[in-house]
Amino acid sequence: MTFSAVFSLLVGTGMIGQWTLSYLTRQIPELTTEPIRIWFHIAGEMATAISLIVSGVGLLLHSPWAPNLLLVSTGMLIYTAVVSPGYFAQRGQWIWVVIFSVIITLSIVSIFLVSGHFSG
Repeated sequence: MTFSAVFSLLVGTGMIGQWTLSYLTRQIPELTTEPIRIWFHIAGEMATAISLIVSGVGLLLHSPWAPNLLLVSTGMLIYTAVVSPGYFAQRGQWIWVVIFSVIITLSIVSIFLVSGHFSG
């Protein structure tokens, strides 16, 4: 479960870091054009990120609730990784589409590891 814990921690902190950096560098034009929609979107991403971080820490501490939370938070991550690439594809930022594809793949691996379908 170490892979799943580290993956969750990296992705969760990465999500918070990416949104923070985008906000501070004023790279979220939707704050002006669609403020309500983007704040709901950011709130959902922050809930996902915090859930990933808490479950990752819980796994490292061998907390009994952590595997269940990791499954939920990884499901949240898969949802956001499925719906978010369209934004970047529309802008021709294909590297982000690739990154989201990798995140989905690693999320599935993480789920199998935590649910006991793989040994490791």
